[in-house]
Amino acid sequence: MAGYATPEAHRQGSLPRERLSILWLSHLVPYPPMGGVLQRSFNLLRQVAEQHDVHLLAFNQRSLLTTEAALNQSLGELGRICASVRAMPIPYDERPLGRERLYMSSFFSPLPFTGHWLHSEEMEDRIREVLGTRRIDLVHVDTISLAPFAVLFPDCRKVLNHHNVESHMMLRRAERERNPLARVYMLQEAWKLRRFETAVCGDFDMNLTCSRLDSARLARHVPGVPVEEVPNGVDLAYFRPVEAPEEERSLIAVGGMKWYPNRRAMLYFAREVWPMLKREVPDARMTVVGREPPPEVVRLGKKDPAYRVAGFVPDVRPFLQRAQVYVCPIRDGGGTRLKVLDALAMGKPLVAHPIAVEGLDVEPGRHVLIAETAREFVDRIRLLFERPELRSQLAEEGRRLVAEKYDFDRIGTKLNHLYEGIVARHGNAP
Repeated sequence: MAGYATPEAHRQGSLPRERLSILWLSHLVPYPPMGGVLQRSFNLLRQVAEQHDVHLLAFNQRSLLTTEAALNQSLGELGRICASVRAMPIPYDERPLGRERLYMSSFFSPLPFTGHWLHSEEMEDRIREVLGTRRIDLVHVDTISLAPFAVLFPDCRKVLNHHNVESHMMLRRAERERNPLARVYMLQEAWKLRRFETAVCGDFDMNLTCSRLDSARLARHVPGVPVEEVPNGVDLAYFRPVEAPEEERSLIAVGGMKWYPNRRAMLYFAREVWPMLKREVPDARMTVVGREPPPEVVRLGKKDPAYRVAGFVPDVRPFLQRAQVYVCPIRDGGGTRLKVLDALAMGKPLVAHPIAVEGLDVEPGRHVLIAETAREFVDRIRLLFERPELRSQLAEEGRRLVAEKYDFDRIGTKLNHLYEGIVARHGNAP
């Protein structure tokens, strides 16, 4: 599947020439912005496209946009902000057992899965086409999986975006994996990822990370690599407190559960936290929002009317508005969680595992309550149920924090200045 869109202003040539021309490579079609990586990609793209001419080349992940109509609608919306938009399939999606075959071949390759995942002759052709027909000042590579395409534009200024430090995330996942065969696969993949990061990150004019913590992680095995923090953020006009009735003693957790940290978090909560909380707060209510909930979570929702499994919803805000407390029991993964910022922007008091808020400038007790064990989760939740003044205090401080540090408008200004500075200092040739 493929699509193309060009706004009227660009067709008429009415935009000022001082705008930069930026080629933006993406591993997904970044619309609609539902979920962490989609929110980061779309909002950074939107901010840059307001100031510069962005030519988007994206892979369509079929698990996100499952029909031609959905893809065309997304491309139409992106065409409103970009100078041009083109989408193409991921080759392994077109082959029987494509992902499984790729996992197997990666095991015997010196490159990690990430280095093979997006190999595409069609993407190579589209990149050459853009470079051959347009003046490109800078190339934004939106994930390290796309770094192999950089050989096609050696003379362009280029920036690599890191949604996570992939090697660190895979190593953490391996350490928590109980299946010995899976653990071996993940360990060797983590070391391949580290070598891959070491090999490619230094070839970019700048590496963008989500936090100082991720910058430090990257610098440990790629010393001297140029790094700048461009944090995850939140659209404060979209996620904002609303005066609406809340359900007494109600909780909410949000996250697509195809992503393993979210899936593990919801299984942990269902197995360890919820039974203890129900014994101590019998009228507690829980709502779980997100794609592809595990069968065990679905079964619990059918068995216990107080445990509601909503699955995917097009707009999470009404669900957030009704909840008294947001819980984030994520104990795995990497990067920073946009769902946490969304909750704080909505004025929701938050109980979270330390890993769920790592990399964010939150202060325990001021912006969030921290819990590491099931007992601590239950105690913190009960405390918030019983103390409305503490809920209000956390809500106010959390909203103030995201307004000061995580507003996408502020982040976009920083990113645009960064790109303009790279081009001004170096021009379009090394």
